[in-house]
Amino acid sequence: MDDEAASPETRFVEAFDRLVPGFASNERKLGLAVSGGPDSLALLLLACQAFPGRIAAATVDHGLRPAGRVEAEFVASLCNARGIPHKILRPVVPIRGSIQSAARRARYALLNDWMREKDIHWLATAHHADDQLETMIMRILRGSGIDGMSGIREKRANIIRPLLNFQKAELESYVAGQGIEAVDDPSNRDQGFDRVRVRNALQDLEGFDTRLASQSASALGAAREAIEWMVARLANEHITTDDCGCKLSQSVFPHEIQRRLLLKCLHICDPALSPRGSQIDQTILALEKGETVTLGNILCRGGEIWRFQPAPPRRNS
Repeated sequence: MDDEAASPETRFVEAFDRLVPGFASNERKLGLAVSGGPDSLALLLLACQAFPGRIAAATVDHGLRPAGRVEAEFVASLCNARGIPHKILRPVVPIRGSIQSAARRARYALLNDWMREKDIHWLATAHHADDQLETMIMRILRGSGIDGMSGIREKRANIIRPLLNFQKAELESYVAGQGIEAVDDPSNRDQGFDRVRVRNALQDLEGFDTRLASQSASALGAAREAIEWMVARLANEHITTDDCGCKLSQSVFPHEIQRRLLLKCLHICDPALSPRGSQIDQTILALEKGETVTLGNILCRGGEIWRFQPAPPRRNS
């Protein structure tokens, strides 16, 4: 790629300037999610050099491993030596259920609270090119559509990922070059996690530039934005609401457009409704035939005009 000859520091600043234009000329603070692994330590070191005095870091100790506390304190000591404000965050309620997804929800909830408390506007995470490739493969295996295949987004609300064009090996080498031994999280080798199995399968592939996965994800993201733009225009033209619900006056569109317009109508009637892809496809087929079906608690009537309204309560027999 064109930036191969540039230093990690230069590439980081260029990526950051693209994601947050004008950051260098204002006084906003940057928060960093730092676990102690090589990826997040590279983020910490690069951000510290790029924006001295304007960053703060937080480490989430999920309480899932005894070593978690030691690792969080290790990050705290690195930050203290560099004059970087740091806080260890711990969930109040123990994490249960699907560990990875529950831990992720808890992590971002804690980080968001920390940002509000410290008046931090942006949060940077250390997702990199190898993460992107793993994510896209996992989503292929789960049958994701264009939204899922857009992968990890470089910027979403106030969360940015300036390392998506860095390979993991580059980040590991950068941290080692600073004389720092990163944390080794044993969960990264746990074959019970889908991501670990995908990661291990990819280890046999040599000679591929994983950064190209982010290029593909970016192209898919641009396609997703174009579709969303068109759907918003069509929704303004063809969706109308009334006291009973809403209606779609035109439905002869490509399937992906139909699907998104249908979801908009359903969410007007019930914002909490989240049907599966197969349910949406079956509903579209029924509506095209002029049939009436119920999806969740929404009555959907087909024909030339598609109508949506809350289904009447069922009578007790």
